[in-house]
Amino acid sequence: MEEPRLLNNRYELLETLGKGGMAVVYRARDRMLERLVAVKVLREDLSGDQAFQERFRQEAKAAANLSHPNIVTMHDFGLDHGQLFMVMEYVPGTDLKTLIKQRGRFNPEEALPLLIQACAGIGYAHRAGLVHCDVKPQNMLVTPDMRLKVADFGIARALATIHPEEQSDLVWGSPQYFAPEQATGAAPAPASDVYSLGIIMYELLTGVLPFQAGSAVELARLHVEEEPPLLSEKIPDISPTLEQIQAKVLSKEPSQRYRTADQLGRVLLNFGNTRSAPALALTPEAGPVPGMALETTKKNVPVQEMDWISIGLGLGALVAVLGLIPFWMWIYFVYNPPIR
Repeated sequence: MEEPRLLNNRYELLETLGKGGMAVVYRARDRMLERLVAVKVLREDLSGDQAFQERFRQEAKAAANLSHPNIVTMHDFGLDHGQLFMVMEYVPGTDLKTLIKQRGRFNPEEALPLLIQACAGIGYAHRAGLVHCDVKPQNMLVTPDMRLKVADFGIARALATIHPEEQSDLVWGSPQYFAPEQATGAAPAPASDVYSLGIIMYELLTGVLPFQAGSAVELARLHVEEEPPLLSEKIPDISPTLEQIQAKVLSKEPSQRYRTADQLGRVLLNFGNTRSAPALALTPEAGPVPGMALETTKKNVPVQEMDWISIGLGLGALVAVLGLIPFWMWIYFVYNPPIR
């Protein structure tokens, strides 16, 4: 079936940006507001499911209320030509997964600003009562100046309404990043997103995933039962503190992790501020990372020398004033002799 080139008589589809198991993403033009947008068109078989349509509408409305510099803004959603679609902010650049494939491992000075931005966006959603449920580098868009925005809030939760026999094809599309509780079918919580951020952190720092297997079932078992290799096994000179943070984030028990992405972001920020602050800055042109207070450097300020002349004059004036005290006491007793 040929894709429609115009949705809702408003969004003109220009080119394909990417394809996944459940949707195709297009760069499009909003004819009404005359601006570029990104349009995600969901699979036709998904769009025909009434339960999924309703859940999709609810999740899209919740996601549209999120407004944060590290979250892709949702502008609109609807149903046209028998297919559900959502209209989002167009973010130039590429997704984080593609960057990892192109570059391999990132050093901590490169990885931390990206992770802190991801934590800022996801943490904001946590404060709004939303859990992403599908945190993965494919859902993180990075601009040429290394600004990161998290996309696809709510879609995974909407997918939970589809038939169980289809969930392995869709919900299990990226099981490499799922928390142990998600792998066993339990309801995800903010700590589940934190675990997924920990997997991304491991992949950024090492260039490889901590768990790899040939099937979703085996990956689920690894997340639930096996401990990931230590960072120091991959990077001998890694900071022990950073390795401890990584180990806590990937705890099997949710209560042993950082509770929210905000909390993880603060820990990473504090760790980064103990290192060389200029190394964490992205580029001079890009400026500071949104939501990230980097440590400022001290400039060479000349030390002001002591003004000994002024100090001497001040001391002389003080001595002179003190020296007048006996004189004024003599004058007082001359005119007020003591009574005998």
